[in-house]
Amino acid sequence: MSKFSFETDVIHGGFAPDKSNFFSVSAPITMSSTYKMADIGIPDLTNGTYIYSRLGNPTREALEKSIAKLENAKHGFAFASGMAAITACVQFLAKSGDHVICADDVYGGTNWYFSNIAKQNGLNVEMLNLRDISGLTKKVNKKTKLVLFETVTNPLIKVNDVSTIAKAVHEINKDCLVIIDNTFLTPWNMRPLEHGADVVLHSASKYINGHSDCVCGLVATSNDSVRDALFGAQVYLGGVPSPFDSFLVSRGMKTLHLRMPRHYENALKIAKWLQTNEKIEKIWYPGLESHEGYEVLKKLSRTAGGLITFTIKGSEEQARRFLQSTKLISLAVSLGGYESLAQHPYSMTHANVTEEHKKKIGITKNMIRLSVGLENVDDLINDIENAINIAVSDEHDMKKTITVAPVVEKCATVGN
Repeated sequence: MSKFSFETDVIHGGFAPDKSNFFSVSAPITMSSTYKMADIGIPDLTNGTYIYSRLGNPTREALEKSIAKLENAKHGFAFASGMAAITACVQFLAKSGDHVICADDVYGGTNWYFSNIAKQNGLNVEMLNLRDISGLTKKVNKKTKLVLFETVTNPLIKVNDVSTIAKAVHEINKDCLVIIDNTFLTPWNMRPLEHGADVVLHSASKYINGHSDCVCGLVATSNDSVRDALFGAQVYLGGVPSPFDSFLVSRGMKTLHLRMPRHYENALKIAKWLQTNEKIEKIWYPGLESHEGYEVLKKLSRTAGGLITFTIKGSEEQARRFLQSTKLISLAVSLGGYESLAQHPYSMTHANVTEEHKKKIGITKNMIRLSVGLENVDDLINDIENAINIAVSDEHDMKKTITVAPVVEKCATVGN
């Protein structure tokens, strides 16, 4: 446990100037692919010795130490993308014949990987609604190797109770690994390992980097066996980030504690405003007291984050018009940058999810996911209002009703 606050650890964790060859205040970008050795053979690579940058690199190591510090973990690992982090965990922590459980409402790429690649590799995969604890406990058994889910789901912003799920799984099988994708909340909002999870991962391309200028994945754990397996994944799968990408993520991470409160403040104001607009059909934002996961999230997290999903009254055509009519908000996949982005989950992030599954979990053609950035919130609301008015003209029959996040069961392709 760190003796410093999160705000201090995010700035100083991972790198010490007095340990640098030149006493540099910021971690240097070490671009060398290979390193001069004093003797033949392979030295111990776990103590800061470098021989080849796929196996270890000083700039990447600084990032890995930082995420371990922020997640209050013993070990940190950096991968080339969030999906590289997920696939490394599955491929090196489970083997053919093992039973694995994935939430049925994850990012589309994660859904596709488990539904196709993982099954082809011989894993016994089940996709479940993890908010149904009774249903989950009926499926977990002594052969269950891992359970993977998101703290807040993509794109329906549902809240998974990490503490309750982890406890339920471990009571049945103490060796089953509970793996949490904490991309949407980040360690500033919550640390899943402190709530019983075994492994936490991030698409660091999102909030942790915060600048939409690199792709990277991060994993943290305090389990030594998991540490050995994930180091093997880095070495033998080779999906590690470049030193420059590692530097960009480390640099972006330094302002995480400043950016996340603003994302939340802007998102909450926009969500409340959307509630008043008669042309909006439904809203999913757990910062609203009417959201089904509001109380659970309040127990686990500092804030509700910066993602809002809503459905506009009409069809896919109204969603398209909205997304083509915003001026400040860009139509683009991904999220968590300083700029606001909006996208169409049905045809973009969850395009590769089957029609049947999209219907089951509630992804509709008139659905829009909004990643709220750091702009002036009134400017964003004006942009949203203008786009809504263009998308849904007065000639349409607008009912004066609005519902917030009804319980509909959901899932995960291009970027997140």
